[in-house]
Amino acid sequence: MYYAKQHILITSRITGLFAGRGYNIETICGAPTANPEMSRITITTRTPPEKLEQIIKQLRRLINVIKVRDMTGEKAVKREMAIICIQAIPENRQEIARIIETFRARIVDTGSTHYIIEVSGRQEKIEAMMRLLEPMGIKKLARSGILALYREAE
Repeated sequence: MYYAKQHILITSRITGLFAGRGYNIETICGAPTANPEMSRITITTRTPPEKLEQIIKQLRRLINVIKVRDMTGEKAVKREMAIICIQAIPENRQEIARIIETFRARIVDTGSTHYIIEVSGRQEKIEAMMRLLEPMGIKKLARSGILALYREAE
């Protein structure tokens, strides 16, 4: 994760850095912070520790990057959101409702043949819910990518 001014320009530089060096971005999520002058961008990548260290060093050298933090480990709270459009035929509606309740998700749109469900939590939670819903017919899916914040010191 990094903090930066001039969100669009720096996002372009970051993705260029990743692409130019052959690093893979699994997810990227950028948003404003409490300070309107800054954006927080969370990038998920799978890479060996030594390569991650290289990425972090290269990110720190970019102009307008204020801070870079490795958010792996337990000191960070990580969450993702997914919006899932699922086929909801009458025979499956009770089972879908049970799954939604189990995962503390919610229905945000209902149609005669579909539900649109919103769920947030750890990546593993999202994937587990999707595995249970898959037999019913996932029609569409949008995932936010991972967002993360470090826990505050007590």
